[in-house]
Amino acid sequence: MYKWLLGVGLLVLTGKFRFAIIGFVIGSIIDFISRGNAASAQSSGYSNTGFDYYRQRATQYDFPTMLMALSAVVMKADGTVKRVELDYVKGFFNAQFGNQFTTQHLQVLKHFLDSGNIPVNEICSDIRARLPIEARVQLVHYLFSIAKSDGHVDDSEVRSIQELANKLGVPALEFESLKNMFYRSADSDYKILGIEASASDDEVKKAYRKMAVAFHPDKVAQLGPEYEKGAKEKFQQIQDAYENIKKKRGMK
Repeated sequence: MYKWLLGVGLLVLTGKFRFAIIGFVIGSIIDFISRGNAASAQSSGYSNTGFDYYRQRATQYDFPTMLMALSAVVMKADGTVKRVELDYVKGFFNAQFGNQFTTQHLQVLKHFLDSGNIPVNEICSDIRARLPIEARVQLVHYLFSIAKSDGHVDDSEVRSIQELANKLGVPALEFESLKNMFYRSADSDYKILGIEASASDDEVKKAYRKMAVAFHPDKVAQLGPEYEKGAKEKFQQIQDAYENIKKKRGMK
C-alpha cells in the first residue's frame, strides 16, 4: 500500500519519474516491515488476548458482544457456571435479538467464560458512551437476574455486579434499589425506594413518586422487548415495595 502512495504521491508533487521510483522503493520497505510486525504479533499470541478478542468481536457484533462479556463476569463470580444461568442468558438473547441471535453468540460467551482476561474496563467504558443512564440501570437489573436465576444471589455475585455497576456509572442509590429487589433484607422495601426506614410518611410518598417516574418502562421501550420486560418487573417491584410500606404503616 505505502509503495503506491509514496510513488504516485512524489510523482504528482515533483513531476519527476526518478522521485517516483525512490518513493516506490521506500514504500516497499515500509510495507515489508509492516507485514513482518503483523505476523510477529499474530505468532506471539497477541491476537488471542481478551482485549483484542473483544475488539475483533465488538466490531462485528457490537452490543451483543458487550452483553455476553458482562454476562460471563457474573456467571463466573461464584466460581461455578450453572446450566440454569446459561439457559437464562440464552432466553434473554433469544427474546432480545430474535433471529439475529445465533450459535456464534454462544461461542463468544464460551470464549469469555473460558477466558481469564475479560476487558471489563474497556467494555464498561464503551457502554457508558453509548447508553443513557436508564438503559445502564436496566442492564444491572439484567445482571442481577442472571445471579438470581438459580434461586440465590451469592455475596460474590453482589460484589461482582457492584463493581460492574460502578464502572458503568450507575449511581449508588440506583444500585442499592436494584440489589434489594434480588437480595432481600428487613429494610429492602425502603432501600428499593432509596430511603431509610426512619423516613416520614411524606418522604415515603415523595420517594415512590420519584422512583416511579425515573424507572417507568417507557424510558427503555426503544431497547427491545426483553429490556422492557425487565423494566416492567422493576417498576412492579417499586410499586410492591411502596404497598408493603403503606400496609406496615397503615398509610392511605
